[in-house]
Amino acid sequence: MQPKKLYLEDDGSIPNNKLPLLLYRNAFSKRGPAGARWLEEQFHQHNWTNAWKNGVFNYHHYHSTSHEVLGVYSGSAKLHLGGEQGQKVDVQAGDVIIIPAGVAHKNLGSSRDFRVVGAYPDGNSYDLKTGKESERPQADKNIAAVPMPSADPLLGQSGGLTEIWSNIKSELKDKI
Repeated sequence: MQPKKLYLEDDGSIPNNKLPLLLYRNAFSKRGPAGARWLEEQFHQHNWTNAWKNGVFNYHHYHSTSHEVLGVYSGSAKLHLGGEQGQKVDVQAGDVIIIPAGVAHKNLGSSRDFRVVGAYPDGNSYDLKTGKESERPQADKNIAAVPMPSADPLLGQSGGLTEIWSNIKSELKDKI
């Protein structure tokens, strides 16, 4: 299973991240409450914990202290990823989105039954930033300090973000 990679640039107010957002399409088949339970178990198995169930806020926001995974278990939505200069993406039940620290996400509109399970690597606590000028440069420092997850929330320690993000971090380090 290979995710789609979305690279989102710093737009001056939303920092985004050099690491790509990863979007797995049709990653699982269970729906509704059974899908939510499956996602919680899958994420927990790979140490993505501190889980919650709800939707996605209808304003641009990001987390500077943790990466985040969202698994859509019901309905569909159009998400705006990366801030005003970012990309608009349709998601539906069965999709999983891995959002690097600093990458904004916003719900532009969804079905009434749109629900996600969210979780964080190692159960990290998260903050809520909205792109205010006063949030930076501290948000940039926080993002730079967020550790690499030990596992992909779906695939575990081999594949997915562990390979993709590790390769990108190595390439970036070589350029410095």
